[in-house]
Amino acid sequence: MAKQIHDEETCSGSINAVKDALYVLNGKWKILVIIALSEGPKRFKEIERSINGITPKVLSKELRELELNEFIERKVFDTVPVQIIYELTPHSDSLKEIIGSLIVWGKQHRDYILKKRRSAGSDKADKKPLVKDKYGN
Repeated sequence: MAKQIHDEETCSGSINAVKDALYVLNGKWKILVIIALSEGPKRFKEIERSINGITPKVLSKELRELELNEFIERKVFDTVPVQIIYELTPHSDSLKEIIGSLIVWGKQHRDYILKKRRSAGSDKADKKPLVKDKYGN
């Protein structure tokens, strides 16, 4: 029998903490927006161009939600025309380790899957995406 790592209370607390994190970072776009902004402040169109496949409507929604959760700040400059810049907040630094781990794991997973495909004899192993969404990404 496997050693029990958590008691019921600890397990419940862990599940709730992960649910909270997944709720805040849900979907495939939020972390990509944060990564795009990690290079520095950007305007809406710059963010949109840096994330292949995201629509303006979805990007707008993701930016609003990230702002509500205090991961990004929206700065409006009183110029003609009005200039709006998005940038990461200090609170977004709390995601650096998580995003770094996701990047490392994603690369390892891709290598693992490609190696399996190659060993299975697929001549298109390197060209075939691991996951394909409706945008072909």
